[in-house]
Amino acid sequence: MPMDATEIERRIKAALPDADIEIRDLAGDGDHWAAKVVSESFRGKTRVQQHKMVYDSLQGDMGGALHALALQTNVPE
Repeated sequence: MPMDATEIERRIKAALPDADIEIRDLAGDGDHWAAKVVSESFRGKTRVQQHKMVYDSLQGDMGGALHALALQTNVPE
């Protein structure tokens, strides 16, 4: 069963409470998502480290319940 946008956002927020999150369904199938995540927690971290923080928040469901997630991460301006 695919993961819905609400669950994706809930998990990211649990790990990164200050995050501003935008989620879009890329294919209209509830299985391919894009997320823009802005968090102060990313400051000083590489893009790879930032993405790992988001993937870790999904608790191992990448590739399973969450088939595809295109990520854009930033620190607040």
